[in-house]
Amino acid sequence: MSRWRPPQPGSTAVITRAGFEVLRAELDELWHRRRPEIVKALAAAAAEGDRSENAEYTYRKKQLGEIDRRVRYLSKRLPVLRVIEQTPTRTDTVYFGAWVQLEDEEGARLGYRIVGPDEIDPARCWISIDSPLARALLGKH
Repeated sequence: MSRWRPPQPGSTAVITRAGFEVLRAELDELWHRRRPEIVKALAAAAAEGDRSENAEYTYRKKQLGEIDRRVRYLSKRLPVLRVIEQTPTRTDTVYFGAWVQLEDEEGARLGYRIVGPDEIDPARCWISIDSPLARALLGKH
């Protein structure tokens, strides 16, 4: 899995319905399950005494910061995302959410799906609508 990075400022705030549900489920998981577990473990580590040499306390504190940072980001990002659900009437044109097959000089085929910047996944060949390749393909036949 690739390292997560937030979309660049000025990126397109669009997402597929499936991508939106994944982000919403992640927020729910972090806020309602993972964060309470970490807070409980942090309290237990803090109760052990000297915090300056307590590796468990330091680790849990770092984990809590990472979770809070992601929760803060998702809480701000989800309300501004525009879910694109319908496909265009002309399916012979490249559009948001489409799978595109490209062929190189040797005849090898490469498939990409154009998705929002919050959904990119190189392992699944999902590229951002803001990427140079996607911008060049959008609207082509």
